[in-house]
Amino acid sequence: MMPKLTQILCLAIAIASTASGSSDKHRVIVTSDIGGTDPDDYQSMAHVLLYADTLDIEGLVSSPFEREGKTKILEVIDAYEKDYPNLSTWSADYPTPDALRSITKQGGIHPAPYSGLRGTTEGSEWIVECARRDDPRPLHILVWGAIEEVAQALHDAPDILPKLRVYYIGGPNKKWGPDAYQYIADNFPTLFIIESNATYRGYFTGGDPDDEWGKNQFVKHHVAGRGAIGSYFSEHLGGVIKMGDTPSVNWVLRGNPGQPSLPGWGGRFVRAWDRPFARYDRLTTTDDRLEIFGVLELVLPLGPDAPKTPEGRMVVTNQSLIGSPDGEGNLRFRFCPRDPKVFTYTILSNVPALDGKEGAITAYLPDPEVSLTPSVYYPNWWTDDPTPAMAEGIHHGAKSVSQWREAFMRDFADRMERCARPAPTESSHP
Repeated sequence: MMPKLTQILCLAIAIASTASGSSDKHRVIVTSDIGGTDPDDYQSMAHVLLYADTLDIEGLVSSPFEREGKTKILEVIDAYEKDYPNLSTWSADYPTPDALRSITKQGGIHPAPYSGLRGTTEGSEWIVECARRDDPRPLHILVWGAIEEVAQALHDAPDILPKLRVYYIGGPNKKWGPDAYQYIADNFPTLFIIESNATYRGYFTGGDPDDEWGKNQFVKHHVAGRGAIGSYFSEHLGGVIKMGDTPSVNWVLRGNPGQPSLPGWGGRFVRAWDRPFARYDRLTTTDDRLEIFGVLELVLPLGPDAPKTPEGRMVVTNQSLIGSPDGEGNLRFRFCPRDPKVFTYTILSNVPALDGKEGAITAYLPDPEVSLTPSVYYPNWWTDDPTPAMAEGIHHGAKSVSQWREAFMRDFADRMERCARPAPTESSHP
């Protein structure tokens, strides 16, 4: 890995070179766990393709947790293909369906283990290839699920670090993949990254959910019946709009990607403080505290009667987290709490000293003043604004997205009309 000072200098050079780029379009790769635990990625994928004429989309990458993720992306492109004859009349910059298929790549299938890495994939190789292209513009990676592909790409090609600008929909995705996240935090602290753990929720919080721009009625009024994409979109989530990953797309559509502290449709962010992390060599109790979206690491001694191949799981809420032997007489677990509450857990293991043992951790909201002391170690890391004025309930920063909701929903509605009919010509006007 390159020294920290070298990373900082490389990033400064990359930012300076970006200013001289000749294209107004942002280079974008999307990594998505489409087909996995949350069907909203189908909606977000349809949305980004409707704006494909305004972006240089260089990759659509399936990430854990779905074996058929690439196939699911191709399904959305199939719907796009049916609407392409209409879309292309609105803009000649819409990529052909085959062009989109050619940049659709399969990433990892399983989440990374404790090391944060599972191995090179078609998706991670594609990120490296795109980042190394002779193009002065930065490469925006919009992470809609697990961040494994970014971690693997950085591991395999650390020289790409200065080129990347990552917008990470954290929150639940960080909960399901803390190991790859922690690998990046430990080894690439100068990465330019927006860690949106709660800000993205402004897409479906705030406002009246039952007006025509709200989540319950928007599909009925502005999506259903609009071409093949409209029909495909309407099949998911029972006609309710969610698109929790779409703020990352809106960030590069109407935002200031080089200045996260400025407002945009994808939110407004603050410089991150030191990333919350706590390591214990014992079972924790309710007296032990960790900031929400932080990473808890347990390093539990195996004891004298441990088998030669120790195994274990940390069962907490709806997760069963696999433990990793560290070769030093311990079993290690990582957990990321996403809600401010007490979490209890049980260790299930073939190690007598650990099996059946229980523990707890108290997760809490950060103090609003924590953002006043941004991290020196993470100079380009951005995250949710913790001030109460920007919160929707417990969701920090969400108002920096929800305040734009009607504006971006109106824009999306206009885009949906492109699927239904060709662009008007001069002869079509009276």
